[in-house]
Amino acid sequence: MTDLAHRTGLPEGLRILADQMPRDTWEGHENFDGLTRFWMERHLMFREVLGRLQTGSQAYLDGNREAQSYIHETGRYAGFLLNQLHEHHTIEDDHYFPKLTILEPRLMAGFELLDRDHQALDGHISALADRTNAVLRGVSRDTAGALETHLAQFKTFLNRHLLDEEDLVVPIILTHGGVDL
Repeated sequence: MTDLAHRTGLPEGLRILADQMPRDTWEGHENFDGLTRFWMERHLMFREVLGRLQTGSQAYLDGNREAQSYIHETGRYAGFLLNQLHEHHTIEDDHYFPKLTILEPRLMAGFELLDRDHQALDGHISALADRTNAVLRGVSRDTAGALETHLAQFKTFLNRHLLDEEDLVVPIILTHGGVDL
């Protein structure tokens, strides 16, 4: 299944390079530095910021964070995450993915899959903005609970997308290292 909501990994036909170059070999590869390291660090940052949002929401719901502190932190982290995700996906769609498709045309279907992921994630990003704005307008157990529920769902979708994107993109960059992307 290729739908982001039901996918459990990069579909078999798109794992051509990922199977030849397992994840545990990436950092030791001569072409890992530069773009590959940057790409992986960006993905790690998305995961970390999302985790901070979840931790903050749970702390508020557990009574361990005061409302104003929670509002301030949530607004700051959510705004940062939403802006960075939008920028990241735009650069990928407009710049990197077309160039990577030229390098590995046999994986074009993988980039079409990632594009569909980005479209599906747009809805989740919009919902995250809506839930965050509800907290910022009037924090309560209900608004914080709705945000926490959405963050858990969003984490599942985002992590699946990031893992699959890494499995598709990183082996291409490592294989074709030194190419101007």
